Amino acid sequence: MLRFANEYPDAAILQQAVAKLPWGHNILLIEKLKDKEIRLWYVQQCIENQWSRDVLDFQIKSQLHQRKGKVISNFKNTLPQPQSDLAQQALKDPYIFDFLTLAVPFRERDVENQLVQHVSRFLLELGKGFALVGQQYHLQVSDNDYYIDLLFYHIRLKCYVVIEIKNTRFKPEHTGKLNFYLSAVDSLVKMNDDNPTIGLLLCKEKNSIEAEFALRDINKPMGISEYLIAQNLPENLKSSLPTIEEIESQLNLIDDEIKL
Repeated sequence: MLRFANEYPDAAILQQAVAKLPWGHNILLIEKLKDKEIRLWYVQQCIENQWSRDVLDFQIKSQLHQRKGKVISNFKNTLPQPQSDLAQQALKDPYIFDFLTLAVPFRERDVENQLVQHVSRFLLELGKGFALVGQQYHLQVSDNDYYIDLLFYHIRLKCYVVIEIKNTRFKPEHTGKLNFYLSAVDSLVKMNDDNPTIGLLLCKEKNSIEAEFALRDINKPMGISEYLIAQNLPENLKSSLPTIEEIESQLNLIDDEIKL
């Protein structure tokens, strides 16, 4: 309690943010984060997203503050304000899928299937507001059939989000296919009161300059991010991130708390 008082001598900050969190959350934040600005960022995110203490711990370990809003995108040129800023903050780079257990070599469908199998953990990594609409979502354009890897609806952005997964390094031609899917969803699925559909391309690796060039003249809103799985996580994250068993156990506890 003495340390808590020393950490927050400003009563205004205490009343506006920190006092809104349970005591256990505050202890965790003080123990894990020395930088007060970063700590207050997590305080605000925790209040906004109503994280449990276990989820807060995971978000700190996965360095969410360094990833949120970092997606390479063309949102500023393709979406009006404030939609462009909201879309930018809704996505991150990289995404951490440490719960995937994939044997090398693996296919894009393998990644997709496991993301859906662990949908609770996948939604936690995507962030608040995402609702899964379908996997391999069917679209018929003219007489041809097309299948979107993953289709989501974002409640806050009020738009569909098309996610395409590549188990290779980013290539500029990937944006062409995603652009086609966005046009198809806007024409065949989107309702009149929905905002324009957003695309997210998830690749094993990307060159930021190539990604920016590829998006420069695309008129549909999309972002490009990397994803990390257990095999290619940095050492500093491998040692600190919980296992899939620990995460699922924590999510079960959260469900039990909600039911109570």
